[in-house]
Amino acid sequence: MRGSAVLLLVAAVTALGAGPAQAEGYRYWSFWQRDGGSWSYATEGPATARPADGDVEGFRFSVSVNTQDAAKPRGTAGFDAVCADTPAEDGRKRVALVLDFGTAEDAPDGERPPEPRTECASVPEDATSGEALAAVAKPLRYNTSALLCAIAGYPERGCGEQVSGEAGAGDGGADPAG
Repeated sequence: MRGSAVLLLVAAVTALGAGPAQAEGYRYWSFWQRDGGSWSYATEGPATARPADGDVEGFRFSVSVNTQDAAKPRGTAGFDAVCADTPAEDGRKRVALVLDFGTAEDAPDGERPPEPRTECASVPEDATSGEALAAVAKPLRYNTSALLCAIAGYPERGCGEQVSGEAGAGDGGADPAG
């Protein structure tokens, strides 16, 4: 009898604890670099990365568990398309930026993401990716640890906060920036 009670208790605990797993992730801006037609998660932050003239970089706002599941910027626009109307100048470089504000699922409560867009930043030759971003997408907001919190004022609040549930997995969505 006692063995049956223990077995029943183990079965009940197992059944109660076997609910669907919900990933916990973070809501943040991820930084990407494009090589040809594919995106790679940047290995250094925009404050230190120094793109070359003709580079394409992307920023994507989403919820992800880690860098391996971070959503890539959507769209296929390349350097020639983004910077076609920005002439080359001596002492400056042009950097194509893909700004993907994410989906409604990833947005903080009460906020709606702006439409994705592309920009061509013309900046001094030694400019960082962060400086290129600041040239075309103000206001930027950073936290005290220098984490990029907002691009073009989005989102209005929050910075890298932990969220639970299944919001924002993968690249999802159409090709808005292409």
